[in-house]
Amino acid sequence: MPTDELLREALRAAAHDALGGQRAHWAEALASRADRFGSAPSAPARAAAEVFLEAGARDLLELGAGQGRDSLHFARRGLRVAALDFAASGVAAIRAKARAAGLEHLLAAVEHDCAVALPFADASFDACYSHMLYCMALSTPRLEALSAEVLRVLRPGGLQIYTVRSTADPDCGAGTSYGDDMCEANGFVVHYFGRDLVERLARGFDLLDVTEFEEGELPRRLFRVTQRKPAVRAPAGASRRRAGRR
Repeated sequence: MPTDELLREALRAAAHDALGGQRAHWAEALASRADRFGSAPSAPARAAAEVFLEAGARDLLELGAGQGRDSLHFARRGLRVAALDFAASGVAAIRAKARAAGLEHLLAAVEHDCAVALPFADASFDACYSHMLYCMALSTPRLEALSAEVLRVLRPGGLQIYTVRSTADPDCGAGTSYGDDMCEANGFVVHYFGRDLVERLARGFDLLDVTEFEEGELPRRLFRVTQRKPAVRAPAGASRRRAGRR
């Protein structure tokens, strides 16, 4: 086998090992500290709630809900929320917070790995939200499969809003690289997004808006992506996208 192919195989093997360990790493991180990311809802969640409510959404799917800071905000605004996370400690925290807040009738937490098919029937939700779930340790093919699943479980006209760290982020390229714009630092693997990947994952959606924003002390640089499932599905291969950047 040529040397360059050997190097690619070694890189793929290293990436497989690193990505496979992320579930345990995140489970430990969430279990070790309550409200690891704070108890207040994120700014993207507050903005997304307004968009969803204005559109008349009632049933919301949240991917990568963590310890539930955004989940509770959505439920408090009256949305019925199915909050998914692959860390059992995070799911337990969300359930406890829902009970304490009297929101169990609006907020259900489910342990699920978004690298596999979503456990819901077609057209189950009016909206889907995730804050930095897409930029976790998910390869581009897995992200494409996840986007197809989100499209499947959304009702016609349903909205998706997600945020991801962009390739303009100061941390992009730092730490151990596994290819596919994925890097590991401090044990966490991040998939950084270029605009081309955003557009690639919009296949089947109407891409409504891509907004750049900053968050945190670095600061992290992110995209907020808003897209909609067409009210009438376009033929396979058709493109009906339009995007703006504010």
